[in-house]
Amino acid sequence: MSEQTTKNTFQDKVKKVAEEFGLPRLIITGFLVLLLVISPFVGADLPTQISNIINRFSWNGILVLAMVPMVHSGCGLNFGLPLGIISGLLGATLSIELGFTGPVSFFMAALLATPFALVFGSVYGWLLNKIKGGEMMIATYVGFSSVSLMCMMWLLLPYHSPNMVWGMAGKGLRTTISLEGYYTQALAKILQINIGNLSIPTGALLFFALLAFLMWAFLHTKTGTAMTAVGSNPEFARSAGINVNKIRLISVVMSTWLAAIGILVYEQGFGFIQLYMAPFYMALPAVSAILIGGASVNKASIMNVIIGTILFQGIVTMTPTVMNNMIHLDMSEVIRIIVSNGMILYALTRKTEGAK
Repeated sequence: MSEQTTKNTFQDKVKKVAEEFGLPRLIITGFLVLLLVISPFVGADLPTQISNIINRFSWNGILVLAMVPMVHSGCGLNFGLPLGIISGLLGATLSIELGFTGPVSFFMAALLATPFALVFGSVYGWLLNKIKGGEMMIATYVGFSSVSLMCMMWLLLPYHSPNMVWGMAGKGLRTTISLEGYYTQALAKILQINIGNLSIPTGALLFFALLAFLMWAFLHTKTGTAMTAVGSNPEFARSAGINVNKIRLISVVMSTWLAAIGILVYEQGFGFIQLYMAPFYMALPAVSAILIGGASVNKASIMNVIIGTILFQGIVTMTPTVMNNMIHLDMSEVIRIIVSNGMILYALTRKTEGAK
C-alpha cells in the first residue's frame, strides 16, 4: 500500500508539472531534445548547433520581449512590431550616416532610434485607443503599411554615406548594408565564451537579461500593476481611478521602443542591416514565440519569453540541419520555411489560451 501511495503521489506530481508547463510545450521540448540527441549521429556538430540556438536566442529575445507590455495592458499581441523595427532601422542608418564607427555606433543607433520610437509609438498608441477591441487587426495593417511607406522613403531620404547608398545612382539606400567596421558583434564579443565549436555571446545575453529584469521590475511598480489591472479588467481599473488610455499608451510606446532596440541587437549579431521589405513578417515569429512559450492575448511573463524564444528558434534552427544531413539534399531553406510557418500557424491557433 505504501509503494502504491508513493507511486500515485509521484504520478500526481508529474501530471501537475505537465499541466503547468503545458502539453504542447512538452511535445515541442521533447522534439527539440530529440533533434539535439540525433544530430551527432547524422553528422551535425552538436556544439555548433547549440551555439546557433544560443545566438539566435540572443538576436530575437528582445523582439519577443517587446510583446509583454502590450499584452499586459490588454492591447493584445503587437502585430505592429515593424513600426518599432523601422524606428531602429532609422537609428541604425543615421548612426552610420553621421560617421560613428565601432561599438559606439550601436549605442548611438539606440539613442537616435529612441525619439522615432517615442513618436511612432505615441501615434500608434493613440490609434489603438480609438479602436478598442480590434487592436490586433489594426496593428497588422499599421505594421504592413509602415513597411510599404518606408520602401519609398529609403529611396527618397537624403542619405549620402557611400557605405549605404547605391553606387551608380548615388542616392537611395541599398537593400542590405554591411555592419563591418560599425557595430557588428558589438554586444556578442563582450565577455564572449569560446570552447571549441561552442560560442556563447555573453554580452548580448546579459543585455537581454538587463532589459528582461527592468521589464519585470517595471511590472511590479505602481504603473506596472495598473497596466496589468487595465489588461485584466479595464472597467474595474477605470473605477479605481486609473487612466486606462494613458496606461495603454505607455504600454504601446514601451513595446515600440523595445522593438527598436531589439532590431539593433538582431543586426549586431547578424552583421547586416536589411531594409525595404525585410521587416514585413518579423512580427509573426515574435508573436509565435511568446505564444509557444505559454502566453495568451492578455497574460505574458518573462519566462514565457525565454521558453518560447528558445523553443521556436531551436526548432527552426535544428530541423533543417538534421533533415538535410539525413536525406543528403540541400533543402534547408524549404524545410526552414515549412517549419517556421508551421510553428507560426500552430501558435496563432492557440492565441486565446497560450500554449497550454
